[in-house]
Amino acid sequence: MEWTLKSYDELTKDELYAILKERVDVFVVEQTCPYPEIDGYDEQSLHLYVEDNGNIAAYCRILPGGTMYEEASIGRVLVKKEYRGSGLAREMMEKAMEIVKNEWNENKVKLHAQEYLKEFYGSFGFEPVTDVYLEDGIPHVDMIYTRK
Repeated sequence: MEWTLKSYDELTKDELYAILKERVDVFVVEQTCPYPEIDGYDEQSLHLYVEDNGNIAAYCRILPGGTMYEEASIGRVLVKKEYRGSGLAREMMEKAMEIVKNEWNENKVKLHAQEYLKEFYGSFGFEPVTDVYLEDGIPHVDMIYTRK
């Protein structure tokens, strides 16, 4: 499996459709959260994903500082159910953080994380900056990475 990194303008309509389908399948259907998945930030994002046999196995979007938040951010982090536990999430976050820190030279990265992933993101240096709160019935916490 090979990782792909594309801007919105570089995505084909089939790639964008596949990305949006996986995001809706995970965040809206699997997690039973009716919310506006298409939020107007995709056009400003880099899209990092890996395919296996033509299907997206893992995906995240990376936003520069000053778009969604003052800080750069990584969001819509997903691993398709049958690939969970395979290490793809860790590999993807390493690649996303490399882009933000080394290519964009950003010193801070913000995440809007589901609470159960707090330790996972903490392993990359993210620290909680809010108390746990409910969003669409799911416990979340905002976390920030600050380059030391």
